[in-house]
Amino acid sequence: MSEALRFEILGPQRAWYADRPLDLGPGKQRAVLAVLLLAAGRPVPTGQIVDAVWPEEPPANGPNVVQKYVAGLRRVLEPDRSPRTPAQVLTLTDAGYVLRIPPEAVDAVRFERGVRRARQWQAAGRTEDALAEVTGALERWQGEPFTGFTGAYFDAARHRLVELRAVALETRTELELASGRHGELVGRLVELVAEFPVRERLRHQLMLALHRGGRQAEALAAYRDFADLLREEYGIEPGEALQDLHRRILRSDPSLTLPAPPAPPASPAPLAPSGPHELSGTQPLSGPPAPTPVPAPRAGSTPDGTGVPDASTSAEPEAAAVQLAPGFRPSATGTAPAPAATGPAEVSAATGPAAAPTLAPDVPGSAPAASPVPPATPVPPVPPGWSAGPAGPLTPVPHALLVAMNQPAAPADRRAPGWARLAATLAGTATVLVSFGSLTWAVVLGYALWRRSWRLALAGIGYFLLVLSVFVLAVSSPETEEISDGEALYLIVAMGTCWLLGTAHVVLLNPTLWAAVGGLFWTGRQRTDEQRRLRREQARYLLHHYPAARVDLRIGRPDLLRTYDDGGLVDVNAVPDPVLATLPGLTVDQRRQVAVDRWLRGPYGSLEELAGRCHLPPAATETLRDVLLFLPPEPPPVRHS
Repeated sequence: MSEALRFEILGPQRAWYADRPLDLGPGKQRAVLAVLLLAAGRPVPTGQIVDAVWPEEPPANGPNVVQKYVAGLRRVLEPDRSPRTPAQVLTLTDAGYVLRIPPEAVDAVRFERGVRRARQWQAAGRTEDALAEVTGALERWQGEPFTGFTGAYFDAARHRLVELRAVALETRTELELASGRHGELVGRLVELVAEFPVRERLRHQLMLALHRGGRQAEALAAYRDFADLLREEYGIEPGEALQDLHRRILRSDPSLTLPAPPAPPASPAPLAPSGPHELSGTQPLSGPPAPTPVPAPRAGSTPDGTGVPDASTSAEPEAAAVQLAPGFRPSATGTAPAPAATGPAEVSAATGPAAAPTLAPDVPGSAPAASPVPPATPVPPVPPGWSAGPAGPLTPVPHALLVAMNQPAAPADRRAPGWARLAATLAGTATVLVSFGSLTWAVVLGYALWRRSWRLALAGIGYFLLVLSVFVLAVSSPETEEISDGEALYLIVAMGTCWLLGTAHVVLLNPTLWAAVGGLFWTGRQRTDEQRRLRREQARYLLHHYPAARVDLRIGRPDLLRTYDDGGLVDVNAVPDPVLATLPGLTVDQRRQVAVDRWLRGPYGSLEELAGRCHLPPAATETLRDVLLFLPPEPPPVRHS
């Protein structure tokens, strides 16, 4: 039965049994199915389903409601099953509900497989095969996923899938540039730049395509527009790779005119077969993919002909994407050789409740694996000029970046430029003051629409009701009679609330002012906790872009002597048992279970895998989400005879 099921989540959520479309039922039932699809083949605790589907107001009898929707899904997914027959597709285990379907039944898994194969073909020098593969993968994208589903769980999953699509689009453009198709790329790149305005790699490709098409002035104008955007909205400059391309276009560098000839195909070694796949609610599980032979790159050249080292020339995919620390962006501080055949260290940041389709090994209680091969990893590439990780000798981490990473970063609000937020604050404050508070409700409701905040909407409605009550009281009182003392007091309090309190409310809606005021009331412990949180995010950022930092800085290893402050991260697969005994939020027995299970069954790939294997409650895993790293074990050192 499960082999005949197909699901689509890259766009409108749909399902088929063979060629027959299935009616997935009401919205909440579809949301429950989406949560199960994001962890297909693995148990999902009932509490996690409740938190994902009802993020703001969970029902009082959440498990019973989930059970009702699961029963509805069972009727849809197994229409021929009798009521007395146990379910085969959607089952209940001790760790939660399991959707037992093959990984290729979900379009997002097929999409990621296509991107991964395209990157492997690209590394092997087979440009046309890689281009056909990534183009076919992108055709599976039908629109924004999880439309109509709200909450942090679906927001994180949606963001990860959109990020994976952007990576695929950049890969396809890079392959087309390497094939000399720059003339037909400009129009599409203009649309992609409008869709992803701050992705430097797309800007790099647009400038290169324009220059190769003889449109040097337009290429320089594209750089100027991007530089102005970064300065006005973020106060930063373009990365070193983009600045270098700008300088080379200015001096009409002849090496930019035509792409380097493609490298000859590698020896006919088969690609690494795919391991069992799953859509996980966390970052991908660890494990290096099988090595792929790579032809030696020509010195001073890359597939796009820019001469800038690019991650596309590496034999292995880069580590899984992690959330960037606030106030930081990728910057070109040096280049690095391609990763070794053993595979780069993969980072599982565990910073959000959901992520992209991933490749993972089987776990007990899940569907049987398709083949007993090592799991593969997702393939987000590294933009030109950015570090691609170790290759033999470890990639050095630039000193300037280490200094910056040890400085606390101020949280940034990226919803609107600073001048727009200041102008909105001044206009709103002036409106409240001039109207003596009678228009406070309109200003607050305007902010509610801008930020899509139901809390601000409720506050705006409250201000409106106060103003309305004052108006009704003033109109209903006869002109010949004086108002009572109680009515006068109510009028003063109501209008004072709308005027004075409303003014303060509008001023504090500016995130910069709110952060400054909130900082005055923080306790020393709160400040310390916030600084440690920022340092953890910065350490994850550093691990992603400079995998050698794992060894150089000993991130996640509190048991080793070190000078770098990673905010208290713990690499659960590397630290000794005494460190596991200090994990927060766990009982003594649970900590012992984590250590014993790691020794018996090997390293953990994600927080959900740890929770499922050790039967940890959701409350305990949420405490660990911010502090645990799930890095693959370091390969043993190679000894040369």
